Amino acid sequence: MFTVNFQSRTPVYQQLYDNVVRLVSLGILKSNTKLPPVRILATELGINPNTVQKAYKMLEMDGYIYSTVGRGSFIADCLEQNEAEKIEARNNLKDAIQSAYKKGITKEEVVTMADEIFDGGKEK
Repeated sequence: MFTVNFQSRTPVYQQLYDNVVRLVSLGILKSNTKLPPVRILATELGINPNTVQKAYKMLEMDGYIYSTVGRGSFIADCLEQNEAEKIEARNNLKDAIQSAYKKGITKEEVVTMADEIFDGGKEK
């Protein structure tokens, strides 16, 4: 169910995070679905358990999953598919803006582009 590309420049914990977000957005992982335990998933993927734990912690902070002591981690039941898609879109937008910033795109240019998109491409 989860895949990791060790040749990718994307950190492994981010790949796991993205896997869960994508599967929730597609409706493959439904509410209250139990996720694999940290150690088992780490063993299956051949990675450090701390890496899986970091991904799970990020998912929990963003509202994708919840954890219960002694029972494990589960997909959040209040998360609707539309909301999952919005969270994924926000994360993608944040990544794109950070990448643009590193390449010299100014805040004003980003705001201008956003205004054009939200105004239907009309110039002010």
